[in-house]
Amino acid sequence: MGILLSIIKWLIIILVILFVLTFTAYFFNLDMKLTAALQPLFEKWYDRLERDKRL
Repeated sequence: MGILLSIIKWLIIILVILFVLTFTAYFFNLDMKLTAALQPLFEKWYDRLERDKRL
């Protein structure tokens, strides 16, 4: 019984930590800030791709 309570306790702790991290990312819009910071790298990579010029 003690092992089961220990597992449940750790599961709850992990879920609370994940909730706090995702809420912080949502509240401060960190995903879009990261995307904006990486946009020049994405554009450089996308511009080097070969394209089929046929219409």
